[in-house]
Amino acid sequence: MIVRLGIALLGFGMSSDPSHAQRYPDRPIKIILPFTPGSPNDVIARVVSPYLSTRLRQPVVVENRPGGGTSIGAKAVIAAEPDGYTLLFSNSPTHFIAPLANPGLAYDPIKDFVAVATVGRSPMLLVIAPSVPARSVQEFIAYAKSNPGKLNSGFGQGTLPQLVGELFKVETGTDFASIPYRGGAQAVTDLMGGRIQINIGTPSTLIPLVRRGQLRALAITGAQRSPDLPDVPTMIESGLPGVTAVNYYGILGPAGMPQDAIDRLNNEVNESLKSPELKASMAKIGFEPMGGSPGDFAKLFASELQKWAPIVRATGFKMD
Repeated sequence: MIVRLGIALLGFGMSSDPSHAQRYPDRPIKIILPFTPGSPNDVIARVVSPYLSTRLRQPVVVENRPGGGTSIGAKAVIAAEPDGYTLLFSNSPTHFIAPLANPGLAYDPIKDFVAVATVGRSPMLLVIAPSVPARSVQEFIAYAKSNPGKLNSGFGQGTLPQLVGELFKVETGTDFASIPYRGGAQAVTDLMGGRIQINIGTPSTLIPLVRRGQLRALAITGAQRSPDLPDVPTMIESGLPGVTAVNYYGILGPAGMPQDAIDRLNNEVNESLKSPELKASMAKIGFEPMGGSPGDFAKLFASELQKWAPIVRATGFKMD
């Protein structure tokens, strides 16, 4: 499966180019979101879509299709007419995880899609419940090793937080239970309720809870510290350079999508990201705008697949 994906990367970003009978777009556009309402992906998609709608002069409707580790939403886009009116808003590496972990899934995350536009990026934040007596990553590792079977980690199934959690266990030699949820927001609810003790998630979701003392932040997974949590070290500073991870968010379309639709969407996303108001809104929820060409997005996804496919194998990553 991984070899097939690697070969397919050569064609990622390519599309058919039939001429549209009418100027694109001439009707509403649907963006399928393979995540639960209230998830980080949902939040950023709904922040960006109004700007895109204004520029395209057509409604841009975000529709949640969670489940199957994002495979349900992905399959819905593949099955749609490749005319530019049904798109996928997803992120890397989550877009790859389900097919890599389940080679039997009837779709290919590369060859069945075309790259449209990169929207933004965000690192992850490792937090624990205040009941866990640890104030650093190394203290947490020591506690987890001395208390086997007492800790539970929660995550949205088939997402980067799940994969980073498994990578953390491999890198540190710890062993805590991994509890899958339909979405990351549900895991945070159970973390607050004391049913789980560990979570890895988007800083924008977790920082307010950290500031109120309801959670304790141990480390950020990006290369730099978060300006919103300047006292929280990176995983690199915590002695775990192998546990670095960033979510890259963007828009994909079904393979065969017309080039004029790709180009129009890409241009309007890039122009939207120049808006000071949109930049401020994204910064407020912990996302850094990116932008770039469809080719840039395809290259980014190619490098992400090369990075994460071996990690999926090494961690023995599984999805129920």
